[in-house]
Amino acid sequence: MKKAVLDTNFILTCVKQKIYFFDEVKFMGFEIVIPEEVIAELKKLQRSGDKLHLRNNAYLALKIIEKNQFKKIKLGMKNVDKGLVELAKKDKETIIATLDKELKYKIKRPILLIRGRKRLKII
Repeated sequence: MKKAVLDTNFILTCVKQKIYFFDEVKFMGFEIVIPEEVIAELKKLQRSGDKLHLRNNAYLALKIIEKNQFKKIKLGMKNVDKGLVELAKKDKETIIATLDKELKYKIKRPILLIRGRKRLKII
């Protein structure tokens, strides 16, 4: 089964725009994979002194993740973006779900992103 590895900004944007990403990604035929480093970033954002809406979105994202089934992986790098690029190079069956412009250009393969504020699409 193909895997979709979700990045932090993808999860936060889905929460902000009220996209049910677990259902949508599974409907597209992908197994959901979330790196432990992404979960750690969400926990850090939840505790940070940043804007209230960002903390609330991180909290909600963690609750959604907690209630759904997914596969956890460890990227083995402090920098999540570098880990995702390495993972995309190694595993051709993996699609990276991100909205990060720099990461899109580094991967140079199809990625999963949000189109039209409500639709997920592979480009």
